[in-house]
Amino acid sequence: MAAATELSITGVERTEFGKGPSRRSRQAGNIPAVLYGHSIDPVHLDLPGHAVFLIVKDNANAVLTVNYGKKKQLALVKSIQRHPVRRDILHVDLLAVRADEKVEVEVPIVIVGEPISGTQLAQEEFAVLVKAPATSIPESIEVDVEGLEEGVVIRVENLVLPEGVETMLDGEREIVAVQTIQDVAIESAETAVEEAVEEAAKDAE
Repeated sequence: MAAATELSITGVERTEFGKGPSRRSRQAGNIPAVLYGHSIDPVHLDLPGHAVFLIVKDNANAVLTVNYGKKKQLALVKSIQRHPVRRDILHVDLLAVRADEKVEVEVPIVIVGEPISGTQLAQEEFAVLVKAPATSIPESIEVDVEGLEEGVVIRVENLVLPEGVETMLDGEREIVAVQTIQDVAIESAETAVEEAVEEAAKDAE
């Protein structure tokens, strides 16, 4: 359950805006970004593309110190816009934060281990919304299913969270359930039928 590591990046404040300047920025190996929040005027930046890639490739909730000109600001990677086909990073939104504040972020769930033989996991949630200190956001939340038997359900309230981190979801919401393989197959078939009925209803409308 590793915490996000604070990093640093140096950018150049942009003076031109629009599709043309953004395209030229990317052709030069940079990524356009905007830094906003805490009542500061939005700052438009060009950030080094490879450095951005390394920062976000394993952690979408990275916290970093952004240096530009004579200024610097602690920021959270709030959103990443990617090319729909190539998946290249096109733009990054950075939310200005303070080291002593808590922020709301989605943290991925990582399943560890295997349930007993003859069973299979039905995972309902793949990420959880949490409120965490800006400088110690967990990169993931582990759910240990090693040796669990049929019928066991792990809910949000059962998650083991780092100190200072709290979930923003209903504690009764299911994360993962242990079922027999046959039950999972039946459930998948029922879901497929329900989706087919819904699609037919939409077409009829």
